[in-house]
Amino acid sequence: MNLLLWILAISVSAASAQTAKQTTNKNEPAMNAKTMNTYVIEREIPDAGKLTAADLQGISKTSCSVLKDLGTGIEWLHSYVTDNKIYCVYRAENEEILRTHAAKGGFPINSIQKLSTVISPETATASLTEIIR
Repeated sequence: MNLLLWILAISVSAASAQTAKQTTNKNEPAMNAKTMNTYVIEREIPDAGKLTAADLQGISKTSCSVLKDLGTGIEWLHSYVTDNKIYCVYRAENEEILRTHAAKGGFPINSIQKLSTVISPETATASLTEIIR
């Protein structure tokens, strides 16, 4: 895993990165609970670091609009913009819904990585049972 993906994995809060979290739509019975995992998406976008505030806001609005249409199976947490890439952190039921979001929003996907766990400075003193969930 490259260093930036490793840093991203560390920076995601433990609460939002906990894999296999059960979330239930208020209108659905508990037996239809959805499993949500945390994913990091790499998007190659030349000169991404030079995007203006208006460009970034437009991208965000497009993403939020598509997310609203897709419903409860996907949640965008945040993104990191670098010189030529954007790394996006999502909670989603599966990779397919991430690809659907990208296609409908016109966003590239170069790779999708499912997080297995999160470590941070607190890991150094945590009990071993708290480290891998």
